[in-house]
Amino acid sequence: MPNPKRRHSKRRTALRRSHDFLTPTGLSICTNCQERKLPHRACRKCGEYKGRAVLAVKEAS
Repeated sequence: MPNPKRRHSKRRTALRRSHDFLTPTGLSICTNCQERKLPHRACRKCGEYKGRAVLAVKEAS
């Protein structure tokens, strides 16, 4: 395996790592209860997806 002959500078290393950050999760709003949810998934609070009830959600007591 080849080994580097010279040390990489801090700038070169930082430029390579500039794309290694985390991106925030894209959230959408439920049309029924206005809660934030992941896109293309049923709402965890009301259980609706595209205007239909698809999950049975227990009421908080």
